[in-house]
Amino acid sequence: MASEEEKIQGILETVDQQEMVGICGRNDEFLRLIRGAFDCTIVARGNQITMSGRAEEVAQLEQLLQELLFLYRQGLPLTTHDVRYSMYMVKAGNLESLHRMYADTIIVNNRGRQVKAKTLGQWQYVETIRHNYITLGIGPAGTGKTYLAVALAVAALKKKEVERIILTRPAVEAGEKLGFLPGDMQDKVDPYLRPLYDGLYDMLGTETFQKYLTKGTIEVAPLAYMRGRTLNDAFIILDEAQNTTPEQMKMFLTRFGFGSKMVITGDITQIDLPGGKNSGLKDAARILGNVPGIGVIKFSEQDVVRHEIVGSIIKAYERFEKQKEKYNGEKQA
Repeated sequence: MASEEEKIQGILETVDQQEMVGICGRNDEFLRLIRGAFDCTIVARGNQITMSGRAEEVAQLEQLLQELLFLYRQGLPLTTHDVRYSMYMVKAGNLESLHRMYADTIIVNNRGRQVKAKTLGQWQYVETIRHNYITLGIGPAGTGKTYLAVALAVAALKKKEVERIILTRPAVEAGEKLGFLPGDMQDKVDPYLRPLYDGLYDMLGTETFQKYLTKGTIEVAPLAYMRGRTLNDAFIILDEAQNTTPEQMKMFLTRFGFGSKMVITGDITQIDLPGGKNSGLKDAARILGNVPGIGVIKFSEQDVVRHEIVGSIIKAYERFEKQKEKYNGEKQA
């Protein structure tokens, strides 16, 4: 703890009771996280929060609490992820970037909630999609690759920047041969596109989504059905692209037409292609990285916005894979 002569005090006041609960969390859940991260005394009483400690830490605390208050007043329901990430950004001196990121609302969803990037990696992904024709989003589960792509697709549709949304995904488990599944083509493809549907339900609501689907404003098709088409004035999302072959990826990319945007997402640590085939997503990232109009974004475990245990699982698997590669290398030597 800081010595007496080093200590200074800071105060966050003019916070009403509802705002106090918003930034401290229910039963002071967020406040406990903050106290664990700073070597300061933090007291929340009435309508003010008092801090005492070293000048640098008190200044960071004041910045953090002001940012959390800003987020709460913006209508963003704070989560433990928001608090943890805000602490990380404040300590790294990136508060200005954090503030600009959280000030950027992609869309207001069907429940009236603002959809925003939750990490700088996500924000870079959003900005890359906005400023490029084609974007490859590569990273682990829980980084928001699919959800943010869907949010931007719906935003573009509402602004009349595109006329339709096209969703596709390789059905690797069925070897792109869906005939044995019951029902019509929609029924056959639905199980493979559930994450995309979940995002669309959240943005549009079930009734509007079904209306768009019936009118053809939203189109769902297996990747094999993209062959021979030119996709104009559309926002096209290819999900689980790590399970495309290089031939399928090249076929898909060359469907791109005028007035369109294309987003390709996948996790190259979860390739399910049979027989050790090369992933079209891995090849595309290597081949297209320097092509103007094409952006490649790679997420890390810091961009995971699911429960924090997901980030720990990803790190554990990465450590395991590195150890396995090292062992295999030593074995071959």
